Amino acid sequence: MTSVITGDIINSQSVNLPEAYLEQMRATLQVLGKEQKDWEIFRGDSFQVEIKSPLEVFWQCVYIKAALKTMKELDARMAIGLGEKSYDAATISEANGSAFIRSGEVFEKLKREKTNLLINTGNLKLDEELNVYFQLALLTMDHWTPNSAEIVKLSLENPGMNQQQLGELIGIKQNTVSERQKRAGLSQLTDFNKIFQQKIKSIL
Repeated sequence: MTSVITGDIINSQSVNLPEAYLEQMRATLQVLGKEQKDWEIFRGDSFQVEIKSPLEVFWQCVYIKAALKTMKELDARMAIGLGEKSYDAATISEANGSAFIRSGEVFEKLKREKTNLLINTGNLKLDEELNVYFQLALLTMDHWTPNSAEIVKLSLENPGMNQQQLGELIGIKQNTVSERQKRAGLSQLTDFNKIFQQKIKSIL
């Protein structure tokens, strides 16, 4: 089983996107794998990435969202599909399987339901439960400031660092790091990620 994230930049047509956004998007996805083989950017504002471990897919969505929201006006809308990869191609856009189909199907629901994160695991009951959790998480994540997003991004990139060390990376004090992590709901998101992983393990 694998997982696929299909996403796009919210309001990309109406917002005057900064030139640096594509560079930020590319740098973010490069952390997750190899361009074309593991991820691609389409039409300048859409992307698809395969996360080979379904247990990690929610946390990678958090990472992508945080990375984009470090830049004012940017945010991501993402659809997660879990399933099989029945055809492995040279580029992710040519690959196929239930994970890709489910990701595409749930992506079409995002705009209709006016939400920024949904999942399709192929298990309707589990999907209903996880999607409720996602909506609760988005109450915080959708309102991250660039400062909050930055500290989430750094925390995920440097899981072994304490608050003092994270603060030194960007020139702020330890207590400021603590305050930003708290405002971002990082502790609660970390706890939910553990629950998410337990739920996904039940269908692997």
